[in-house]
Order: sequence, then C-alpha cells, then structure tokens
Amino acid sequence: MKTLQEWLDWQLRMHPREIELGLDRVRDVWVRLGAPAPAATVITVGGTNGKGSTVGFLEAMLAAGGHRVGAFTSPHLIRYNERVRVAGHEADDEALVAAFERIEAARGEIPLTYFEFGTLAALLIFATSHLDVAILEVGLGGRLDAVNIVDADVAIVTTIDLDHQDWLGNDRELIAREKAGIFRAERPAIIGEIDPPRTLLAEASRIGARVIAAGVDYRYEVANRGWLWQSGSLSLQLPRPGLAAPCQYANAAAAIAALFVLRERIGWQAEAIVHGVAHAQVAARIQRFPGPPELIVDVAHNPQAARVLAEWLSRNPISGRTIAVYGALADKDVGGIVAPLQDLISHWHLAGLDTDSARGLDARTLGARLTPEASARIAGHHAEVRSALRAARDEAGEDDRIIAFGSFFVAAAALASVRRDD
Repeated sequence: MKTLQEWLDWQLRMHPREIELGLDRVRDVWVRLGAPAPAATVITVGGTNGKGSTVGFLEAMLAAGGHRVGAFTSPHLIRYNERVRVAGHEADDEALVAAFERIEAARGEIPLTYFEFGTLAALLIFATSHLDVAILEVGLGGRLDAVNIVDADVAIVTTIDLDHQDWLGNDRELIAREKAGIFRAERPAIIGEIDPPRTLLAEASRIGARVIAAGVDYRYEVANRGWLWQSGSLSLQLPRPGLAAPCQYANAAAAIAALFVLRERIGWQAEAIVHGVAHAQVAARIQRFPGPPELIVDVAHNPQAARVLAEWLSRNPISGRTIAVYGALADKDVGGIVAPLQDLISHWHLAGLDTDSARGLDARTLGARLTPEASARIAGHHAEVRSALRAARDEAGEDDRIIAFGSFFVAAAALASVRRDD
C-alpha cells in the first residue's frame, strides 16, 4: 500500500502537465464513483484573491453556529492534509489514501492531474462525513476548474484581477468571464467587488444566476472600532476581522451575504457570525510573528494582492526598516507585484524557487525582472528561501521588520522557519 507521500509523488509523475483545465475527464471519474453529494449544502468560492480568507470566514461562522463543516482549499503550505478539513480538523493520511485508492480503481484509462485527484478525494471524504455544509475553494480558474463539477447552492466570486493570464486571458474582462462559470441558473451568485468587470455581471445574467452584488444588494461600512453589514432592513454590528488586511472587510461581507441568502436553509445566527468574523484565522495572510525583528508572512503573488499588502504596510509604519524576502514563479508579473511595494521596502533578499517548482524563478532571473527602483535595493541573491530568511535576519535590527511574500513556497518556508525556531 502506498503512503500519502508516495501517492502524491506518483500523481505528479503520472500526468504530463501540472495544469490541464477541463471538466470532462474529472466529471467522468466522479460519475464512476457514484457522484455522491459532498454535503446537504454546498458553497463554492472563486475569484483572483481573497478566496482562502472568505472560506476561512465561512468556516468560522458556520462552525460557531453549530454546523458540521467541510472545507477544501489549495494550495497547502506545510502539509497536503491542510487542503481537506472536516469539522476544523485536517484529513488524516489514511482517509486521503483510501480516497486516492477509490479514485484510482474508478478512473481506468482516464488521466487525472494532481489537483483533480485532490478535488475528487476531498469530495469523497466530505460525502462520508455527514456534513451540514461543504465549502469548496475554486482553483486556478472557474468555468473549467475541477471544483466546478459540483453544482453549488451559492457561489461567491471575491475579486477579479490579473493572474494566470496564460490560462484565463490578458484582461479583467476575459478573466471575469471564466470566473463567472461557477454560477448556476436560478441560484445565488455573490459578487464581492464593488466595481466588478462588466463581463462578470453579463455572464451571470446569461447563465440566469440570481446576482447578489456588493454595494447594491448588501453594503458594509467600516468605522473606528468595528463595522456595519447591511442588507435591506437587516443590519449587523461587527468587530474588526481577525484577519489583518484592509480587504478582509470585503471578504467577510461576501461570506455573510452567502449565509444570509441561505438563512432559510441553515438558519441565521447573528452571534455566530460576530464570533466567526472576529476569530477566523488563515495562515500566511499578513500573519505576524513577534520579534525582534517582527516577521510578517503573506502569500501575495499577483499585483492586486501586492497592492493590498502595500496598503497594510503604509497603514502600519514602523520606526525601522522593512526588509523583504521575495520569490516568484515564472508566470508572475514581477514588475506589477514589486511596483506598489518598492517605496516601502528598504532592502530585497531574493530567493530562488527553481528547486521548489519547475515554474520557479532562480534569484538572478528574478532580480532581472524587478523594477529599477527595487533593483537598486537588492541586498542579496539566494539559492532558496531559507538562506534568504537567514540573511534578512542577520541584517535586521530590533526596530526592523521582515516581510516574506511572493509565493506559497515562500510563505511555506517562512512558516517552517518559525516552527523550527519554536
């Protein structure tokens, strides 16, 4: 019998492409497995940024209300098991291996990618876990993403911005059309952006979804000590989100909107929503570790996420310097990521990711893609993240802070370094 790691290594080898969008293959295997429903109620969460945080808010609010919840997210940071959670606990190796064995027995000659294996495994585990609600984070796209084989009761699109252009298109309008593919006719479609691309609304209309749009069907207003969420005559006074970035108000508001439209199915518990907003935790979303020097870990890996990170840094100045540990994959807009941050960062330690991923940039190639302003502040090129973190710590003084960002690989290595120090 294969171990979990042996299964994962085999999945990476067995399919020639890391990514292959399309539903036919994965749907065929799902049907062979009996296509069991993952839960009585299903929520899918798509978009460019904010997906994982929105899943975290939903999971926390529903759990606080006494619901048994499953959550599927990707990618993982430290352990593959993080991708599949049932009632707040990661799936164990045995459950994942058993699911992979069932999938392998059913698929026959149908090839599946690593992500497709994982999606089907999560659905199988959820289907036997007696869940009230399953929350499914959509992967790279929307319309052709493996998660989209499930017809969700509510679908959320958080934000639309430039990322994965090779797969989804070169502008927000094209990307929005792909993301809207998770909507379903006559079912609620939550749009979390105040000013979404026109094609997102147009595609939702074409599909026949029931649009619930931020700024139109629900609103939120941030005050000094908390914030207010409103829809029609209902309003909720809420504490500041447990997640730090300014964008988390929008993510939490979209999650609340989803629960509001489901209230006749799953109930409406204001106290549980308040608790979930305050206590939701998702790793590597402006996650702070005290120093000195303080370490901040964030998965910002596209221009929109970098702008959010820059906004937070601007709102939280320090007396010392901000030192960056940065690494990126080859398909990322490095210049667009660096630009909003370049005036806020004193020195850059560049980390190679070419040993972590076939798509990873080595440090020298990454440095050549920085803006001229950031290039002038490069403090070192490093073969991997661990050595870049070590160099940044050696350089930093007590009043400085280090921010590790740019890729899930960077965030994972930074979190692993914190665990080693503990």
